[in-house]
Amino acid sequence: MKSPLICDQRDSKWKLLGEILKIFGSRRVKQEIAKHGIKPADKAGIMFRVMFTSMFFSVDVSYVLRELNEREELRKFVGVEDVPDVDSFYRFMSRFSENQFVKLVNGVLNTQNPSKRRRKTTILVDSTDLQVDINWNRKKRSKKSLEDEEFKWGCSSSKGFYIGYKLTIALEYPKMKPLAFIIHQGSPNDAPIFTEIMEQLKNRRLILKGDTFIFDKGYYSKDNYINGILGYNIVPIIFPKYYFKLNKILDSLSYPLDCFNKNTSKYKNKSFYKRLVRDFKRKITNWKRLKPIRGMIEDWNKLTKEAFSMKKIHRFTYRSVVKYVSLNVLLAGIITLLGYNSKKAIQCLSEW
Repeated sequence: MKSPLICDQRDSKWKLLGEILKIFGSRRVKQEIAKHGIKPADKAGIMFRVMFTSMFFSVDVSYVLRELNEREELRKFVGVEDVPDVDSFYRFMSRFSENQFVKLVNGVLNTQNPSKRRRKTTILVDSTDLQVDINWNRKKRSKKSLEDEEFKWGCSSSKGFYIGYKLTIALEYPKMKPLAFIIHQGSPNDAPIFTEIMEQLKNRRLILKGDTFIFDKGYYSKDNYINGILGYNIVPIIFPKYYFKLNKILDSLSYPLDCFNKNTSKYKNKSFYKRLVRDFKRKITNWKRLKPIRGMIEDWNKLTKEAFSMKKIHRFTYRSVVKYVSLNVLLAGIITLLGYNSKKAIQCLSEW
């Protein structure tokens, strides 16, 4: 039996939800919603506040709408005067594309914390499984039977085999602000995803020369080390496997042709790459010391799954999954930007 949503503003969980809903009632965020074509913005704000309430308490939207109809105090808290019915809610949300939701995440997060920066930083990248809510033990599903479906079979090192999608996300450390995310069908290998996530960050100008990127062993590839240093001018700390040979990576590095461009300072560019390689060598040699930092993104993923009902997603099309995950990432991103970005705080939230 589900617990009734009795608003208690003295409770820390309700206080946090109140801060989140207040953000989505602000004029600046409504402008951002309208900017991405999700109109009317006032109505969209109501729908998003209802959706965040359902995620926050891990209950269905229909249950939240029913509680809103029964409780006047809850309606005032959420900021809803006329409660929509379930059909109109999902009909409104289906009007917009998944790309609009993805862009909305970046836009709203930038209203709370602009991405423009002038200093080098550390960015964490990790992948996690997205399981759709299908009882495949009751009805056996082969790979062939899923050919016409948008979700696929996948395999997770921690969860084993599953049916669904794969989420790859990049977070700025120590703010734990989401910078970019990609959703794939099934469970593709992590190594090729390196280029995809880096290209997305590069196109949005979120990479500065000399930034440190931390990946787990799944992204291990000699080409990824070289491409990270020479192609993206970053320090790629991909946790090495047992057969890793640092000398082989260093022997494959050479000055890019840009260093010999007549319009640039040759010696200045050379000194930059020397520093970049020196930082890479120092950090990859001591990569075990970076394990606690990389563990932060695992705690962040646990927060979205355990606290905000992303452990099993009751959606079965790629479009609906992207929309749902986008709002989940946005909710977790707002919470971390509100100051709940320490390891202890994130772990406590995930166990609420």
